[in-house]
Amino acid sequence: MIVVSSCSHKTPANQKMPINFALVKGGIFKNTKSKYYGNGITMPNFYIGKYEVTQKEWTVVMGNNPSKFIGDNLPVEMVSWYDCVEYCNKRSIRESLIPYYNIDKNTKDPDNTNDIDDVKWTVTINADANGYRLPTDAQWEYAADGGQMSKNYTYSGSNNVDEVAWYWKNSGDKYLTGPWSWAALVKNNNKTKPVGTKKPNELGLYDMAGNVREWCWDWHESNGPDDLPGRIWAGGGWIGGDFCCASSFAANYEASGKAPDQGFRLLRSE
Repeated sequence: MIVVSSCSHKTPANQKMPINFALVKGGIFKNTKSKYYGNGITMPNFYIGKYEVTQKEWTVVMGNNPSKFIGDNLPVEMVSWYDCVEYCNKRSIRESLIPYYNIDKNTKDPDNTNDIDDVKWTVTINADANGYRLPTDAQWEYAADGGQMSKNYTYSGSNNVDEVAWYWKNSGDKYLTGPWSWAALVKNNNKTKPVGTKKPNELGLYDMAGNVREWCWDWHESNGPDDLPGRIWAGGGWIGGDFCCASSFAANYEASGKAPDQGFRLLRSE
């Protein structure tokens, strides 16, 4: 049996978790559609944001708003993986928590062989810290699947993608049909939507399918010369197809990449 460990530092009893976080009880993967199902992995308890990080939350901490679509309650987007780990540390410090990441901006990560990524900060973890961090892919999918309350849905909270996700067909002025077309999306004013406006999953988590793709901590290892290494994202976004919104789906992007459908959500240890 494999146990995916969490940091040992628990939130003090007198220190309340921030609002809009949910406790995810640990255990094995219950969802039979999960890519981790039956792998002998046992997840620890953790807290995860009920919503994607909003532009208001980002601006309070970072003092800027890089997003293409502007609105306090819209998910922040146009943020790189590096931007997100820096946000995690700055928010942790702001809330008197121990930063989870060690960020060395002056040393290029020798393991990062993605030529498109021109940042390549060396980022390691402080395992005993209680600060904010990005979920691992396993933590993200476990939460998206509903944890121990899973009902074996394909998407986070439903087998009907339109109930839980903003994706290319429904994120504009009218419901699109036919083949995917960027020109059709532009004409239809497709864009991000306020967080929490679709149905939540079994744990009360919103938008883990669609709206914006969500950065995870993990590296995607290259599987050949045409498959560049990058950081994993999950959840699909307003531009993408329904298959990207499945909880078991994950893809990768260079860590320096930014897009109007690329955001994130926060995790903390119990």
